[in-house]
Amino acid sequence: MTGENPNNPEVTGSERVRDTLGRPLQDLRISLLDRCNFRCPYCMPEAQFTEDYQFLTKSARLSHDEILRIASIAVRQGVSKLRITGGEPLLDKKVTGLVARLRDLPGVEDLALTTNGVLLAPVAAGLAAAGLQRVTISLDSVDEKIFAAMSGNRGHINKVLEGITAADRAGLSPIKINVVVQRGVNDHTLLDTLAHFRGTGHIVRFIEFMDVGSRNGWSMEQVVPSKDVLEQVNARWPVRAVNRNYPGEVASRYEYLDGEGELGFISSVTDPFCGNCSRARLSADGTLYTCLFATEGTDLRGPMRAGASDDEIAGIINAVWLNRSDRYSEVRKPEQDEKPLLNKIEMYRMGG
Repeated sequence: MTGENPNNPEVTGSERVRDTLGRPLQDLRISLLDRCNFRCPYCMPEAQFTEDYQFLTKSARLSHDEILRIASIAVRQGVSKLRITGGEPLLDKKVTGLVARLRDLPGVEDLALTTNGVLLAPVAAGLAAAGLQRVTISLDSVDEKIFAAMSGNRGHINKVLEGITAADRAGLSPIKINVVVQRGVNDHTLLDTLAHFRGTGHIVRFIEFMDVGSRNGWSMEQVVPSKDVLEQVNARWPVRAVNRNYPGEVASRYEYLDGEGELGFISSVTDPFCGNCSRARLSADGTLYTCLFATEGTDLRGPMRAGASDDEIAGIINAVWLNRSDRYSEVRKPEQDEKPLLNKIEMYRMGG
């Protein structure tokens, strides 16, 4: 973001709080809850997240009032993009009401939600009416068997596709379809996924398998570099690179030469984009994280429930961001097959 935000006159592009590497705070991802109705092996492997697993209690999670308060403070500090995540955010049956309240915050330019899509169809129109602008759907394959394996045998792909159709009808577009690519798991179905969505206006984005958290068994051998996938795509449907939509966008964008739409690549392992990262993440228990690969965060719930003023909470957020120096993906050196850090916060806790 450059220049003055007309919807948020308190903060201009030059005044926006910046970290030690000069990166502005402009995005906040809000995790509503740490629960999910899937058990994707790369995020919440079923062997470790059993029926007896102790997720956060309701009292430990931020209430909608608390989420709204933190979001409003963050927006006054320059955040203009909000994304609702989980776990699976649609497990929160009152999420539509929260969307409406977030949308009313002066200065919010973009309000989106990430979901696995299984519960989306019945609520898509209501979410759009409440002010949600876009949805991102996690869908790792259109092959039913591969989809089942990668979702932990939860849900059905037809429900996801119905959710995408409903979101499209509701105007929650452009719809982005996120595909985590794992060698030997779904990499042989990538072109089928593209073929399914070509011409629909939906944007398929291939995400390199990342060492998020410490429970997904990540190894470099399972990573399919984006450049290899691009070669496959280009051999079947010629594409060309296009510019990013906005500063800090993580996906490299391409469009089909035949005019049938767009696709993208998120290459955190082989082509890190830390230098443009403008994202903070608020977990369901009120912890503020400054990196997807964080090992620790800053508690906002405690001070807030202890009576901290808005200015005091803003001061905590500013201090965290001003001291931020995260660039994990740029220093991990995967080509040396170094083991990822242990004790990283799991992705389901902070919303990916």
